[in-house]
Amino acid sequence: MAVPDDTPAGPAGRTSAGGTPAEPTAPAGGGDTAASHALARTRLDAKALRVLAHPLRTRLLGALRLDGPATATALARRLGTNTGATSYHLRQLAAVGLVVETGGGTGRERWWRAVHEMHSFHLTDVAGDPDAEAATEWLKDEYFRQFTERAAAWHAVAHEWPLPWRDVAGVSDLAVTLPPDRLAALQAEVVALVERYRAEDPAAPGARRVFVYLHTYPDTAGGAP
Repeated sequence: MAVPDDTPAGPAGRTSAGGTPAEPTAPAGGGDTAASHALARTRLDAKALRVLAHPLRTRLLGALRLDGPATATALARRLGTNTGATSYHLRQLAAVGLVVETGGGTGRERWWRAVHEMHSFHLTDVAGDPDAEAATEWLKDEYFRQFTERAAAWHAVAHEWPLPWRDVAGVSDLAVTLPPDRLAALQAEVVALVERYRAEDPAAPGARRVFVYLHTYPDTAGGAP
């Protein structure tokens, strides 16, 4: 699976952990072809995993993916932290290629953007590295926490939304019996399907950002194979 961030992955945005979905990214508007809406992706190595496994850094990356370029000052205000901490952690993310300066502004008013819209990570890449393995587990827990937080936020206000939204928002669950390689193929197909919908006009009447999560877990009854 792949993981984009608020996914301020987050959301969402928005990540795969062998994959695990990351935080969701903001929809890309405009363009004439499906290719113009293809997600910019990266596969995290052990160093990047260790850097990203931090509460503020995951939120910073998610915020840049969801809402676009911003300064350290604006991000600090949005995330309820101080500008010094935000600047420091943006530099840590930049050191592993997850964010980059846009070239505008100076000092803490420099503008930053996310380099990719989605990242993935795979346990097979870091097997035997205890710190990186711990980082992957932390990130998976964090992304699941973000999912439950967003789901709870929706349920708290769903009664205020129009019926068409209340009819389509929610969760579904299905069971399939597959080996790991076929499950990976299923995950890739679902991500490709969601990508096609990124070509939709974000300015269409009634359009709102929607978080799409993909969770695939084996049935643990009977133990591990």
